[in-house]
Amino acid sequence: MPNMNSKAGYIPIRSCVVCKKRSAQTALLPFFLLPAGIIYDLARKINTRHYYHCPACLAGLPKWRKKRAKN
Repeated sequence: MPNMNSKAGYIPIRSCVVCKKRSAQTALLPFFLLPAGIIYDLARKINTRHYYHCPACLAGLPKWRKKRAKN
């Protein structure tokens, strides 16, 4: 009987901020926001709130940022 509390084989799922499609965390590009702009953290080393987007949604990112700035 397998251990139900084990996290072996766990794959984190994240959502793209542009298209809202859910994918494995490794398939999405992580970035965070600074007042100066968008900073990509491809090594995932910086300890801060990351956002994720699909490689195909790169063109929609400026529109998302404008929409987020209004809120």
